[in-house]
Amino acid sequence: MPALPAPDYPVDVRARLEADAKEVIARYPGARSALLPLLHLVQAEEGHVTRTGIRFCAEMLDLTTAEVTAVSTFYSMYRRKASGDYQVGVCTNTLCAVMGGDAIFEDLKEHLGVGNGETTEDGAVTLEHIECNAACDFAPVVMVNWEFFDNQTPQSARQLVDDLRAGRSVRPTRGAPLCTFKETARMLAGFPDERPGAVEATGGAGPASLIGLRLAKGEAVPGRGADHVIAPRATADGAADTTGGEPPSGHPAQEPPAGHPSSHDAPQQTAASDDQHPAGPAAEEGE
Repeated sequence: MPALPAPDYPVDVRARLEADAKEVIARYPGARSALLPLLHLVQAEEGHVTRTGIRFCAEMLDLTTAEVTAVSTFYSMYRRKASGDYQVGVCTNTLCAVMGGDAIFEDLKEHLGVGNGETTEDGAVTLEHIECNAACDFAPVVMVNWEFFDNQTPQSARQLVDDLRAGRSVRPTRGAPLCTFKETARMLAGFPDERPGAVEATGGAGPASLIGLRLAKGEAVPGRGADHVIAPRATADGAADTTGGEPPSGHPAQEPPAGHPSSHDAPQQTAASDDQHPAGPAAEEGE
């Protein structure tokens, strides 16, 4: 068992963190609600959630260290041990895995000489496999401090970690310029990214994510013919339906059934629609 209580921060660090913590707590009607951002705040100080950080959060929010520990160990974004400046996460969920994520992860483990959740000897890179990060249309995806590196291969991933370890400039596929894990943790605590141009660089969804939206609007996709465009469907009165509906086959040349915008909306021949044999809950058990 570790010695209790945990040591406190140095006086100057404690004063600075208290000022930041009070700013965070003031955002919430109940102080307890500030626990998650406060955990990010102490993680930004030391790179992971230490016993000292847990004690600090407990004292600021009038909680027990057991309550704070329960939360900090539940969420995977809170690190429980010292880790690298760059958290390199390889998505090994279904789509990324079959597209090459498993191969990338295995290759990086061998290349870096570390296992899952372990850090290189120089303290630069912590490697881990991660769950889906909602970027399946760019699979396989690698994330560094939660910034996207899309459409990776074992070769490009090796180059990525080599550049990180060598201190060379690395730019995500989309999103803000890369920063250290501690800087990322402070932003997650709710403090602004003060780097010039960083906020403007965050951008939006990538082109692959927007193809479905463009198709639904009846727009052509670059490099595809007109037969890949889903035309706006017609309503019962013949007017165009701008809700992004789809004709039965998805082909603009096929007209939907009269009175029904698409086959998906047509009534189905089920027991519930049969007047002769109505379906529904029985009035008595077994009836």
